Amino acid sequence: MTPWYTISNAHSIASPTVLLYPERIEHNLKRMIELAGGVSRLRPHVKTHKLAPIIAMKRAAGIHKFKVSTIAEAEMTASAGGEDILLAHQPNGPNIPRLMALIKAFPATHFATLVDDPANLQALSAAAGAAGVQLMLYVDLNVGMNRTGIIPGEPALALYRQLCQTPSLTPGGLHAYDGHLHEPDAGALKQQVMSAFAPVWAMRDQLRAEGLPVPLLIASGTPTFALMAQHPDVEVGAGTTVLWDFGQEKVCPDHHMQNAAVLMTRVISKPTPDRLCLDLGHKSVAAEMPHPRVQLFGLEDAVAVTHSEEHLVLQTPRAADYRVGDVLYGLPRHICPTMALHSEVWAVRGGRAAEAWPVTARARRITI
Repeated sequence: MTPWYTISNAHSIASPTVLLYPERIEHNLKRMIELAGGVSRLRPHVKTHKLAPIIAMKRAAGIHKFKVSTIAEAEMTASAGGEDILLAHQPNGPNIPRLMALIKAFPATHFATLVDDPANLQALSAAAGAAGVQLMLYVDLNVGMNRTGIIPGEPALALYRQLCQTPSLTPGGLHAYDGHLHEPDAGALKQQVMSAFAPVWAMRDQLRAEGLPVPLLIASGTPTFALMAQHPDVEVGAGTTVLWDFGQEKVCPDHHMQNAAVLMTRVISKPTPDRLCLDLGHKSVAAEMPHPRVQLFGLEDAVAVTHSEEHLVLQTPRAADYRVGDVLYGLPRHICPTMALHSEVWAVRGGRAAEAWPVTARARRITI
């Protein structure tokens, strides 16, 4: 039987490239909806794929809320029909007027963003007032990742109160990203989530007791989204789930997603009897993780010797089985930054690379 990931027209497809499998993407979307308890709880992250066709697939599945990291991702999502978009990256500097321009360019789309700093809140208020728009903000909380956000407590409470009293701004609620929680054991992960979010629930309860509106908590990464979706008034923002990779499979085997993204590469040299050189360098597969950065079908035990901009050199006792020009397929360890390295990817239908999809939102700027 022909392996599911191979394509019959590989001879006409230049490598390295990414192959996407729409039927598997549809399976993953259904699983996301099941695990979240319905589409109303889902706000999937666009940063994984950056593709307008996948926005269309999500909308066809009933998903209408999206999370993005860049103005370009927001513009692409709005252009593809996204109705409700959260820019989950506190804008400052020139990105504030860019956000205002985006809001004016897509009046039918609801936009919101994050804030964790009082001065930035005032800058957003001034820009929204000057643009004549009402901007929804979520206070971004630090629940242990120590990347962005304000630690729950009195300064965070004061910031939320300030948000509620500032003109041209509307409080949307709270945001917390728990990307540091990725324990494979379900019981241990649940305990970690409960501990990390206890101060968030306490903060929300106090604000509501003061009579302030806290409509939503937007939270979670891929490992925790099914757990967080069990709480009321929570939207979850998993992203990797739509394409999957072998890194997340190790952490979240119970999600039962399917690998829907495969790297296609070629042997370009055989420098020694036990080594293969592939055209899969840093510029085509994410290199921020330790090896293995790609899990090659049929060469699972190959060891990476060197990895540079255009080359991946592997050591394997099976090197003699391969010739220069042979096509190999593999799963990326981290699909999100891998997608950002490709200007286009291929949608596979009927065992053929059938359609080139431009990775529109890999750009830092589209038109705005």
